[in-house]
Amino acid sequence: MEGLAPSQTREFGPVNWLGLWTLYKKEVMRFMRVGPQTLLAPVVSNVLYMTVFVFAFAENSSGGSAEFIRFLAPGLVMLGILNNSAANASSSIMTGKLMGSIVDVLMPPLSYAELAIGYIGGAITRGIVVALATIIALSFFTPLIPVHLWAVLYFGLSAAAAMSMIGVLSGIWAEKFDQLAVVNQFIILPMSFLSGTFYHISSLPDIWQKISYANPLFYFIDGFRFGFLGEADSNITIGIVMAAIINIILFIICLKVLKSGWRLKA
Repeated sequence: MEGLAPSQTREFGPVNWLGLWTLYKKEVMRFMRVGPQTLLAPVVSNVLYMTVFVFAFAENSSGGSAEFIRFLAPGLVMLGILNNSAANASSSIMTGKLMGSIVDVLMPPLSYAELAIGYIGGAITRGIVVALATIIALSFFTPLIPVHLWAVLYFGLSAAAAMSMIGVLSGIWAEKFDQLAVVNQFIILPMSFLSGTFYHISSLPDIWQKISYANPLFYFIDGFRFGFLGEADSNITIGIVMAAIINIILFIICLKVLKSGWRLKA
């Protein structure tokens, strides 16, 4: 009996769509399986933030209680996007490295761009799902109806993509979860809180305004709030350009790091 002919190399074409979809689906299912932790918890946190600010500070805000709530809500939605997009990608890669399952992702015929897009896509999905759930929850405090839908979509997706890529880089760099916590507590969280999430940049002294303008997360939050309120603390065109530049630079860095195999390959 003659032996079987050796199998032929499978041709995927320019993009391995099946492999890319499988990685993306894995990333989405990973956070969906623990929904109370990955989806419900951040929404509850944002509702608590809103409740605290409403009762403790809103009456003292210069624009009045209703105006302050209307201003605060988009910032809290964006806060959910930023934190959860970064957390999803970083924890996925970190878990894979510690459990040794990262090899199952690196071995399939996926290009570095496909690996990056798969991780980034899954993280973006989590950020957007949290944002939508937060919008629904905060609607009990104030209506969240976009004035400029394009700005909501552009800055929301841009922010989710940027933080997803930061999450990918953090997950690759870190060798234990303590290091991820350092990135979150000393970089992402301060930049998020000091980017106009809870206040107008124009209310700050000049030196702090300049520092805020140097914070890249400010442009995401300011543009996103512009989408809901129709007003911004900065030139919205600059924000559009900054968001694009930030994402392009981060994507190039992600590709180079993945291609090098740094801290991924033995």
